[in-house]
Amino acid sequence: MKQYVVARPLYSEDAFADEHEKIHRHHKTLRLTKNGVCVNCSCDLKRAKNAALSLLPFIGWMRIYQLKEWLLSDIVSGVSTGLVAVLQGLAYSLLASLPPWYGLFTAFFPVIIYFFLGTSRHISVGAFPVLSLMVGAVVTRLVPDEGPPVNITGFEGLTSDEQRVMVAASVTFLMGIMQLAMGLLQVGFIVMYLSDTLVSGFTTAAAVHILVSQLKFVLGLVVPGLSGPLSIVYKIFVQIEKTNVCDLVTSILIMGVVFIVKEINDRYKAKLPVPIPIEVIMTVIACGVSYAFNFQVIYKVDVVGRIPLGYESPMAPNMQIFGQTAVEAFPMAIVGFAVAFSVAKVYSVKHDYIIDGNQELIAFGASNIIGAAFKSFAASTALSRSAVQESTGGKTQIAGLLSALIVMVVTLAIGFLLEPLPKSVLGAVVIVNLKGMLMQIREVPHLWRRDRPDCVVWVVTCLASILLGLDLGLAVGLGIELLTVVFRLVRFWTKFSLDLYDGQGTGKQYAPFTIKPMCNSDSYFHVCNCQFGFNLTLMCFQVGFNPLRVLRKRNKALRTIRKLLKKGELQMTSKGLLLTSSGPIEESEDESNMEELDQPTDFKDLPVQVNWNSELPANIQVPRVDVHSLILDFSAVSFLDISALKGLKAALKELIRVEVEVYIVACDEYILEKLHSCKFFDDEVKSSMFFLTLHDAMLHILEKHPVNSENTKVCEKV
Repeated sequence: MKQYVVARPLYSEDAFADEHEKIHRHHKTLRLTKNGVCVNCSCDLKRAKNAALSLLPFIGWMRIYQLKEWLLSDIVSGVSTGLVAVLQGLAYSLLASLPPWYGLFTAFFPVIIYFFLGTSRHISVGAFPVLSLMVGAVVTRLVPDEGPPVNITGFEGLTSDEQRVMVAASVTFLMGIMQLAMGLLQVGFIVMYLSDTLVSGFTTAAAVHILVSQLKFVLGLVVPGLSGPLSIVYKIFVQIEKTNVCDLVTSILIMGVVFIVKEINDRYKAKLPVPIPIEVIMTVIACGVSYAFNFQVIYKVDVVGRIPLGYESPMAPNMQIFGQTAVEAFPMAIVGFAVAFSVAKVYSVKHDYIIDGNQELIAFGASNIIGAAFKSFAASTALSRSAVQESTGGKTQIAGLLSALIVMVVTLAIGFLLEPLPKSVLGAVVIVNLKGMLMQIREVPHLWRRDRPDCVVWVVTCLASILLGLDLGLAVGLGIELLTVVFRLVRFWTKFSLDLYDGQGTGKQYAPFTIKPMCNSDSYFHVCNCQFGFNLTLMCFQVGFNPLRVLRKRNKALRTIRKLLKKGELQMTSKGLLLTSSGPIEESEDESNMEELDQPTDFKDLPVQVNWNSELPANIQVPRVDVHSLILDFSAVSFLDISALKGLKAALKELIRVEVEVYIVACDEYILEKLHSCKFFDDEVKSSMFFLTLHDAMLHILEKHPVNSENTKVCEKV
C-alpha cells in the first residue's frame, strides 16, 4: 500500500503565527504625491493602449486575424447568416407588432455597433423572439389595435404604424440606456442572479406566448390585441370557422418541410459542409408561388406588402414614453443581456477566448441606443441565427458585418421581391424555430429528481410568465429564486460520514475514539442561520447532550450539596461525600436566581471537586457527558456576521462550562482577523483553541487525553 509521511511540529494557530511571519498584501488605493498627482490614476502609453483594447475589443482580434485561413469561412458564414437574418427580421417584427421591414433595421444597425464594441466573435446580433414579444406587449398597450392610443405628446398627426414605431424605438432607447449604465457601473455580475433554471422556465413560457401569438397568422385570422395567451386562444377559437384554408395549408407545408430538413441538418451536421438554409429556400419558393397565383387577391392571403427601399431618417426618443415604459424596459434590458451573454459564453469556451460581461453590456447598450435612433427595435441574439453563424465556419464578427451588408442590399435594392410573401410563412418559420425553447420542458422530471427547489423555480417562473405576462412572470421567478437561496442559507443541513479517526474506520491506532455523526454547515453564517448553526441546543443529536441543560443541572446539584453540607446531612469521608441522614432528599428547586445556573460551576467552598460522571450522593441525578473534546471544522465557513459571532461564542461557552474542550480547525484567515477585531476572545474562549488542521487538533487531544478507556469520546462537527 502506498503511504506518505509528513514530519512537522504540531501547530495551533497561535504557535504557527509566532513562528512564521505574515506577509501582507498591499492593495492599490488613490494616493497623492507631494505635487498632488494621483499615483494610481496616472496615464501612460501602456494604460492608454489597454483602455483602447478594452473599449474597442475588435482591435485585439483584428491584429491576429488570419486572412488566408479565416476570410473565406467568414464570407460563407456572413452570407448564410445574412439570409437568415433577413427572414427572421421580417418574422420577429410581427412579434413586435410593427411593419415587417423594421425588422431589417434591427438586423443592420445593432450589428454594426456590436462589431466594434462586442467581445464575442460568434454571436449574431439582431432581433430575439422573446424581446420582440416584450416590445410588442408595450406597443399594443400604448397603441392598441382597437380604440384610441394613450394620450402622449408627439402622437399628433402620426399614423397608427408610425405611433407604434415611436413607442418601440423609445422603449428600445431606454433599454439601451439601462444596459449602457450597468456596463459603465461594472454591474455585469447581476446576470448570475438569473440562474439557468429561471432562464429556462422563462424562455419556455415566452415560447408559449410566441406560439399563440403566431396562430393568427397561421390561420389567417384577425385577432386584435395581445392581452395574454389564454385570451388570444379564446378569441381564435371563437372565430375558428373564419380560418383561411390557404394560409393554414401553406403554414403546415412550410412547418413540415422546415422541421424535417432541420432534423437532417442536426443529424448529419458532421458531414454537411454548411447547414441547408431551408427557411430561405422555402421563403423564396413561397414568394414565387404567392406572386404567380396571386394569393393576396384570389385567396385573401395577408402578405408582407410594400417594403420601402432605403433607410428612414433618425428619430429622437419620446421622453413621455420613457415614463410609460420604464417598468417594462428594465426586464427587457436584463433578459436581452442574460440570453446574449449565455450564448456568448458557450462559444467563448468552445473556441477558447475570453468575453467580458461589463463590455457586453456596453456593446448592447450602445447598439440599442443607436439602433433605436434609426427606428430599430430591441436587439439581442437569436440562438438559431448564432448557431448558423458559428456552424457555417464563422471565425470573427467579420461574418456579422457581412451579414449586415446582405441585409443592407435587401433594404436598399431587392426588398420589393419579398412583398408577395405571405405572413403565414413568417409565422410558420417562427413556430418551427421555437422547438428548442419548447423542448426545455423535458428538463422538469430531471430537475425534480436532482434538485427540487430548482424544479419549483422552473415551474413557478414558467406558469407565472404564461398567466401574468413576461415582465411580472420574470419578477415572480426572481422572487422565488431568492426565496430558495434564503431557504438554502437558513436551513441547517446534516450529513453522516466516517473518516480516518472513526473507530470503525482504518485508523486502528485511534480505535477507542468514537467519532459522532458530522454536521455539514453552510459556508456563510449570518443573522438568518446562526441560531441553527451555533445554538448547540438544536444540535444535541450531534453531541449527544444539551450543554446548557447539563450546566443548569450541575449548578442545581451544587446548590443541593452545599445545603446538605450546611445541615450536616452530608459529610466528607475517605471515600468521598457520604450521606448521613436516611430521609428523602429533594433536589433544590430554587429558581430565584436563574442567571447563576448559567455560570461556570464553582467548587471553591467545597471540600472536594465533584466528578460528574461518577455516582453522586443523595441520589442526585445529573446527565452524563461522555465527550471530553469537540472539534469544529471551519474549512467550509468563509463568512461570519456579528449575530453569528455572538451565537458561536455563546455555544462555545456552554460547552466549555460543562468541561468539554472545544477546538476549531481550518479556519479562514479573514475570520480569524475578524474574531480578533471584534474582541471575541476572553478568559473562557481563548485563541489557543484554534488549530491549523484537523490532524493537529487530534494529536493535541491524544496528547492531553491518552487512549486508556473505550468510553473516551471525541465529537467532531464539520
